[in-house]
Amino acid sequence: MAMRGSAIVASAALVSGLAVTQPNAQAASAADVEAYPVRPVRMVLASGPGSAPDVIGRLLGNKLSEIWGRPIVVDNRPGATGLIAVETLAKSAPDGYTIGMFTMTNLIAMLMYQKYMLATELGPVTLVGTTPFAIVVNASTPVKNIAEWIAYAKARPGQLRYGSTGMYGSLHMCMEEFNAINGIKMTHVPYKSAVPVMTDLIAGEIHVFCPAVPMLPPYMQSGRIRVLGETYNEPTKLMPDVPPVSATVPGFSLYGWYGMHVPLNTPPAIVRKINAELVKALKDPKLAKLMLVAGAEAVGSTPEEYKAFLDKDSNHWTKMLKQSGATLGKPRP
Repeated sequence: MAMRGSAIVASAALVSGLAVTQPNAQAASAADVEAYPVRPVRMVLASGPGSAPDVIGRLLGNKLSEIWGRPIVVDNRPGATGLIAVETLAKSAPDGYTIGMFTMTNLIAMLMYQKYMLATELGPVTLVGTTPFAIVVNASTPVKNIAEWIAYAKARPGQLRYGSTGMYGSLHMCMEEFNAINGIKMTHVPYKSAVPVMTDLIAGEIHVFCPAVPMLPPYMQSGRIRVLGETYNEPTKLMPDVPPVSATVPGFSLYGWYGMHVPLNTPPAIVRKINAELVKALKDPKLAKLMLVAGAEAVGSTPEEYKAFLDKDSNHWTKMLKQSGATLGKPRP
């Protein structure tokens, strides 16, 4: 497992200290486990073809197909910020032949909907990978780092605007948490996707944005934005010359992530086999390199570590959503 992944899951495990259990799990004979899979396996994804989760999912699917000698059939179920896909997996037979990869954005959405909680209503398999976000401003803004941005924003309470890709999504919550920690007041402007946000940032219509790092290279090359900090606690291979925000704001971090799940009550022996093969795949240098190109750093964890990670992340985002004024159980706008 990569050092970053080890640190994340180890920290979560210390918080939880609980093993993964799936009450009433179906029994699986040794012969069933040894033979698994004997037919194609479906992988449910919560976003459409060509998206980052789709690319990561297909890379993993191809590798698993090589290992198992069985097709991995990708089933894209975009919509409702992941609710459609998560519900599809939750209602699938718990036999190991339907798996699903979801993200931090999907976890936050399920907390908002109060349906199909990733930490408790699906079976955890492994933390697949992580991806950082970054706090960026227009290149003409008279600040060069996070400390200068905090001072600049505090001197203009209520006068600045930040963009996101929608209420209570990860890009919204990134800035909400950053502003809350630093006592900054500014106006949130939600958009439907990240590209229009970046367009308006460059045009000066908004002042700051917290997008996922993989979308930034072309904008950085244009010289029209300035990246102030990335959201890991440590430097990232995806943006090695950019300092972590936490170097200036202790306690602030945001790890975007991808995680593999199965329906609750999938036999533990089958879960362990899927986990073992996924971790093996994620240790493959070729796959790790391809994932890095797609914007994710490979991890690989035990189901227990991933469950503890999900519990910790669910508690964190529940607290942040409530602090932001969200009403849990009410569908997002």
